[in-house]
Amino acid sequence: MDTLNTAELAHFLAQFEPFAGLDREELDALLAECPVERYAAGETPLNEDAAPAHHLFVILEGSMELDHDGEVVDVLGPGETFAEPSLLSGLAPVFTVRAREPSTCLLVPRAQALELYARPAGVALLARKLRHRLVQTGHTVHALPELGTIRVGDLVNRPPVFCSGGVTIRRAAETMSEEHRTAILVQDGPNLAILTDAVLREQVVAGGMSPENPVSRIVRPAVEVGPERIAVDAVVEMLDAGTDHIVVVDESRHALGVLSAADLAGLETRSPFALRHAILSAHDEDEVVAASRRLRGLFLALVDAGISALDVGRVLSLQVDSITTRLIELSIARRGPAPVPWAWLAFGSIARREFTLGSDVENGLAYADDGGEEADVYFARLGADVAAGLVRCGFEPDPNDVVASNPLWRMPAGRWVSTFRECLESPDRSHLIRANVSFDFRQVAGSLEVTPPLVATLREVRAHPDLVRRLARMATDFKTPLGRRGGLPDEVDLKKGASIPIANLARFFALSNGITISSTTSRLEAVRESGALDPETALSLREAFEVVAALRLAHHAEQLAANGEPNNVVQTATLAPLARAQLREALRAVQAAQKKLGVYVPLGL
Repeated sequence: MDTLNTAELAHFLAQFEPFAGLDREELDALLAECPVERYAAGETPLNEDAAPAHHLFVILEGSMELDHDGEVVDVLGPGETFAEPSLLSGLAPVFTVRAREPSTCLLVPRAQALELYARPAGVALLARKLRHRLVQTGHTVHALPELGTIRVGDLVNRPPVFCSGGVTIRRAAETMSEEHRTAILVQDGPNLAILTDAVLREQVVAGGMSPENPVSRIVRPAVEVGPERIAVDAVVEMLDAGTDHIVVVDESRHALGVLSAADLAGLETRSPFALRHAILSAHDEDEVVAASRRLRGLFLALVDAGISALDVGRVLSLQVDSITTRLIELSIARRGPAPVPWAWLAFGSIARREFTLGSDVENGLAYADDGGEEADVYFARLGADVAAGLVRCGFEPDPNDVVASNPLWRMPAGRWVSTFRECLESPDRSHLIRANVSFDFRQVAGSLEVTPPLVATLREVRAHPDLVRRLARMATDFKTPLGRRGGLPDEVDLKKGASIPIANLARFFALSNGITISSTTSRLEAVRESGALDPETALSLREAFEVVAALRLAHHAEQLAANGEPNNVVQTATLAPLARAQLREALRAVQAAQKKLGVYVPLGL
């Protein structure tokens, strides 16, 4: 989109709401009022709590990240818009919007934007977008729990050492040695600089600078953080600045102490924030792979910190989302811009935000209906790139090849809707298998609005009794491994014998009652509140799901601690008596709920 002529811009805008309903004359008139702006990587068109927006921003090329309170909430690509809440309300932006790479935006003036959003399609789009960003922010916050309360001020145990900028490098180094320090500070008016061991090695030992030069010639600006800063997040600032020391300062910028990378060693592995930052800022696939290797350490830290099993699932799901998003971006950077709008879909446990290190990865891709064979070839390659990258990152692909590189799971958007509808109207075995996978879906990336029509189709499930009966049968097909007298066998596959049956039950109760939310516990809560499931059954299934999730994660942690690979099969004799009792009661709850489906499955269990 280098030329940015009116014809190309009009064709581009016509692919996206709220512009899709405009004719060519209306598009030309709109574009006559819209400037185009380019932003360098890191530049911020909008800043949280700053001046209100005066334009609607449409991303033409590149990508932008929405940042709230220092955390990336969403990543937007070509065709997506931002600034609506601030523009329409006249209030300060609720997000900082930052260019992730050199990016170009079309700026639609407020008057024209108001006309667009006053149309029925515009109102519906705005409602969907605001809902998505509210939900996305909530999920991101819940999926990034802080593991500790250690602040950098708590780690400072002695005051810093200073020298003047005029002393020789030799004398500054001698002072560092005498004081057993790895850094010394230089105060120059309001500015604070630092000399570290690393700089001495680089500039003097390796660089050949005479140690008789004044120290001011080699000092670097200090990275300053307040004493209340969480220590694990200070690591991110250290990494960003490319330094190995930070200076802790009070409100008056008075230096309280210096912390080195050694002082903070290991803390970055305990922070979901730091890991997600490393993933999203990775320069190439090798860096994504390197960052993903920290996921196991983060998982063990989450378990050790007592984070609930459900929250651990949310953390892991968000990290996999981040890895997938970055792999997509890197593929597009190599292969060039996508020919048409697209949407990357997650299925299964990731879609439900219940991912574990014993889960496999299921995904698909939808693209605009007018893409044709050229688009499919492009997205086949993108899907293959991401699939290969995920394998390198240590994730097992779905054994049934439910991946975007497979044409069965990569289709035009209209075909996705048709496929969902075929599952409703002709629920044979193949369609039922597809429904069991794809009915738990979530859009992870891309500007194509594929979610609304798919969700609308799911709301029709309860009007198709044959499908409802078959979903009930699927919810009873995975039997619990309890013996005739309700005893536990020697080993239990916690995924196949417990987690999957509960997820299938929750999916059945939700879809058969017009509820389209994806997570298992949210489904159970929604059907309970709607009166579609009695409170006792809903509560017992939720508690069972939490018990099984906790046992799975504890089992995975034990295997990782022993340098093994996580699986889902536990030897019941190795469980503590209380854990065995809880597992037995959880499986009984599942069995009891399955029996309630006898009205749909006449032959029973």
